[in-house]
Order: sequence, then structure tokens, then C-alpha cells
Amino acid sequence: MPTHFEGPPKVVMALDTYIKLTRAADSFNARVLARGALEDLTISQFGVLEALSHLGPMCQGTISQKLLKSTGNMTLVIDNLEKHGLVQRVRSSEDRRMIMIELTAAGREKIERVFPEHARQISEEMNVLTAEEQVELGRLCRKL
Repeated sequence: MPTHFEGPPKVVMALDTYIKLTRAADSFNARVLARGALEDLTISQFGVLEALSHLGPMCQGTISQKLLKSTGNMTLVIDNLEKHGLVQRVRSSEDRRMIMIELTAAGREKIERVFPEHARQISEEMNVLTAEEQVELGRLCRKL
């Protein structure tokens, strides 16, 4: 669906490109999420577990920066993960102001179970693009 804005050609082209980009990303995410690999996790909860799994314990601010989410949103996401026993908040012994978020044993088990299937499903969805197209798409996304 192109833009219906009538303005300078450069602006119209930018808006059309933006619409295509966001619709493609939304459609891709909807198809992957509909497959159910994340079980009962939201995409934000999955992102937190995945980041902690691959990068280790982090403070909440660092997690929100890595996931490009607001700190307020991250508080709610981490609260819910903590309620389900998947993460825990641990106060630093060196600096009592610093609270680290880390995976619990249940959180590690959950991400280790869920991640491989989610990655496989993303790979399947990406198969509509050749390897060269995936590299080019990645290059263009980094450029943006």
C-alpha cells in the first residue's frame, strides 16, 4: 500500500520505502510469532532471555539499550519474567546501587529450549531470499 501523500517526489519515495519496510517487518514478525515457538513469552521477554543467555547478567538499562526498548517498558517485562521465575534481580556487592538481572535455572532451561526452534523458524521464513539477498538486506538495514 503506497502513501497517498502528495508532495515532493523524494519525500513520497521515502514514505513509500518506509511503509514497505515496516509492513515487511511486521508481516515477518507476525508469521514467525504465529508459529508458537516462543510458547508463552512475548517478543520482549524472549529478547531479555536471549540477551542474558548470550551476553550474561546485565543491568536493566543495558538490556533496554540492547533491545531498543524504554526503561519503563523493560521494568514491566523484567517484573513479569521475575514473577514467572525466569530471571532474578541481584544487588551488586561492590555497588549497592547496581542491580543486575540474571537468568534463573528455569530461565536458562526455557531459553535453551525455545531459542533453537525460533531460530529455525526465522531461517525458514528467510528462505524466500537467497543468501546474497539476505546479505544485501542486512547491509541496507545497517546503513539505515
